[in-house]
Amino acid sequence: MNKNTLRASALVLAAAAMLAGCQTEQGTNTAVGTGVGAAVGAGLGNLIGGNTTGTLIGAAVGAAAGGATGYNWGAIKNKLGGHTAGTGTTISEQPDGSLKVAVPSDVTFDTGRADIKPNFRAVLDDVAATLNQNPGITANVVGHTDSTGGDRINVPLSQNRAANVIQYLNSRGVAMNRMSGMGVASSQPVASDATAEGRAQNRRVEILLHAPNQQAPRG
Repeated sequence: MNKNTLRASALVLAAAAMLAGCQTEQGTNTAVGTGVGAAVGAGLGNLIGGNTTGTLIGAAVGAAAGGATGYNWGAIKNKLGGHTAGTGTTISEQPDGSLKVAVPSDVTFDTGRADIKPNFRAVLDDVAATLNQNPGITANVVGHTDSTGGDRINVPLSQNRAANVIQYLNSRGVAMNRMSGMGVASSQPVASDATAEGRAQNRRVEILLHAPNQQAPRG
């Protein structure tokens, strides 16, 4: 067995090990992952084999791996846009493969309170509908505050905000065992607390949607 064959075999075994612990989601959501995996795999195969055979081996392995681990969030991002226009809500894919829905304070909660505001319900209704239509997806809700008031106030406040979001989603049909939540107070700012505008950005709720096989942190 020559060196190129050994390298190709090692790649196949590595991909097989990864695939063993994975399950595929709906075809529309794995299509992008498969395509990207094939492209990357082809590049690896070309490096390994230096010829057409090596490229084909890499493409096949990459397509299989991409199909198992990739997730096409595009359609879900479009669906979630229904009630978020003009609210300051941002929807972005994260390096770990999750989809983050970040909702600012002027939509979510009044200052110092954990009661869900009416405009936030519309956003959460979209999130609940998305979760109900995609039963393999799980959600991790993270409550944030600015640094005003200190941790004695902000830690329980951020926890209560996350808990109320989870309870609302549950009231819209999302099973509790598909959700987790945590309050991190002011420990993860996205702007400076030195200005009112910065503090407003830091007071937010983030909903991280995790595709099948992604482990959401428990809090």
